[in-house]
Amino acid sequence: MIGIFLITHGCFGESLVQNACNVLNKRPPLIGQLGVSWQDDPLDLLPLARQRLQEVDGGSGVLVMTDIFGATPANLSLKLLEPGRVEGVSGLSLPMLLRALTYREKGMATMLDKAVSGARDGVMKLPTP
Repeated sequence: MIGIFLITHGCFGESLVQNACNVLNKRPPLIGQLGVSWQDDPLDLLPLARQRLQEVDGGSGVLVMTDIFGATPANLSLKLLEPGRVEGVSGLSLPMLLRALTYREKGMATMLDKAVSGARDGVMKLPTP
């Protein structure tokens, strides 16, 4: 099973994990998060991020998910990536997380594709009555 590690601004990641637990009616295994505040230096957080990444790595790799590309959480995420073993996506949303959780037994490439499509497909204009 591929682990999932969220690196986000503030408590956004923990909120997403809690919402996923509510939707799934249980806490999924091998999922963790790290909240980053505006005053944090990514280099100072790197050892903690590596430790948390190892905690969710069950041997099949880890998908690192972050909220905004180019921001501090994403910059920290980039330092963790190892092609084929630790991959990353940005634009994190609840639909993306749920899709990743659903497909993490199908391999990294499939999981990545499904996570990105879950985020994309989750954006739509609501129909008016």
